[in-house]
Amino acid sequence: MSIRAGVAPDGDNINRDAGALHTAAMQARVVAEGAQIGMAFDGDGDRVVLADETGAVVDGDELLAIIGLDRLAAGTLPSQTVVATVMSNLGLEVALRARGGRLVRTQVGDRYVVEAMRQGGYAVGGEQSGHIILLEHGTTGDGVLAGLQVLRLIVESGRPLSALRRQMQRFPQTLVNVRVAERCDPQGIPGVRQTIDGIARALGERGRVLVRASGTEPLIRVMVEGEDADRVRIHAEEIAAAIRAGAGSPAGTGA
Repeated sequence: MSIRAGVAPDGDNINRDAGALHTAAMQARVVAEGAQIGMAFDGDGDRVVLADETGAVVDGDELLAIIGLDRLAAGTLPSQTVVATVMSNLGLEVALRARGGRLVRTQVGDRYVVEAMRQGGYAVGGEQSGHIILLEHGTTGDGVLAGLQVLRLIVESGRPLSALRRQMQRFPQTLVNVRVAERCDPQGIPGVRQTIDGIARALGERGRVLVRASGTEPLIRVMVEGEDADRVRIHAEEIAAAIRAGAGSPAGTGA
């Protein structure tokens, strides 16, 4: 049995308090109904965010892990590779690597994911936001198709979604947005490159640092991932402090 909600668009209410951007109602409904899975799509259906039977959100990274690891085990994942963006959680990369696979990263945007998939002959890719691309079936994100793939795996494996998602362990992540006087390349700010390199060496393969300029605002976005949440937070603030000192940016962070 399936239950639908938020499916009466009037031209103005697309995604209003529903869909992939607002999953709380879907999560609560899964628990209330004792359902096995919940699926929330965005207005045009190219994104999907799931809820497992406990009501916990399952995002695009976890979907890529579930689908990619299944194909990896079956020997049907081309070049043992999944494609995602620089924003995907390190846990996805670690889960694939532990089973002999690998993650190829692109810049943010599903069009860059598709471009890399075509160039490398890869079949599975997507974004943390829930764009999942299965190139043998289509050339863009398809939330319904991704949801059906997960349903198939639940049925075939006999395992609940909560168990399938545990194949990937999410790494703690801290994001800091640093406002600067004007848009600039963070790598060119005095002292920043050295700070990033030192932190990256300290984290090793169990951590990741990403520092990039916003494409639309005078912000520099700092992301640090690692196994220890406190250490990750401290490292992110170290990099942010180096940016403020070197760029003469105002104190504090901006959204």
